[in-house]
Amino acid sequence: MSATRLLIATLLLAITSGAAFAADYWGRMLPGQPTDFIFGYGSLINTASRNATVGHPTPAIPVRVSAAFGYVRTWDDRASTGFTALGLTPPGPGEHAMTINGVLFPVEGNDLRTFDAHEPGYIRIEVPRDDIEAVSWQRPPLQGRIWVYIPEIPGKPPGMDLPQPNASFPLLQSYIDVVMEGGLEYGSGFAKEILETTAGWSRYWLNDRELGRRPWALDKNSSVVDGLLAAFAPHFSDRLFPEQYVVERLLAK
Repeated sequence: MSATRLLIATLLLAITSGAAFAADYWGRMLPGQPTDFIFGYGSLINTASRNATVGHPTPAIPVRVSAAFGYVRTWDDRASTGFTALGLTPPGPGEHAMTINGVLFPVEGNDLRTFDAHEPGYIRIEVPRDDIEAVSWQRPPLQGRIWVYIPEIPGKPPGMDLPQPNASFPLLQSYIDVVMEGGLEYGSGFAKEILETTAGWSRYWLNDRELGRRPWALDKNSSVVDGLLAAFAPHFSDRLFPEQYVVERLLAK
């Protein structure tokens, strides 16, 4: 290296080193940080389902909401397509609120109105920051507000007096698979916790898998999911294939 080049390199090193020593960015947030986050406790736990709902890849972290929040995850959200999905409800007489595990993800562009449009029939309420805890090495955000969507009947408190599953609005195995496979993204213990902290299981349970009698042909996790359901989900033995469901649940009404 020539003397001139060595001098230039030395000067550049001195300039950049001086700038590094002169600046201290500790504790400062980068511009564009999200200001709103959503807690997903059902199908939004599943990465593919969440990305499809939001419309773009959306990273999430696993978290848990405290029982102090005052709700129970249960089967009480009737979809317009004819099945019952997961929602939240206040505990009834003699019941207690439970912890609820799920995922936390940012709202792109800090525009909650767009996401609100995806959730008709729900009300969005804020989750106190003290009611959120991490369940992995990834910590909850230090700033911003955390929201959750709860199904509601107009004029009623959030999650109150919602209809339970019945023959026409059963639990769907395909929906349960989405939720459980989302849980398995964070380990079998996380998926098991979903089952143990979900109420409202019903004998109206339709096995609508595309290949119900050979599910492993399309879903490599089917045996793991069924093992967890058999061990921890009430009414798993009441699950029926479509033709059985029609005869024993619909025609028998």
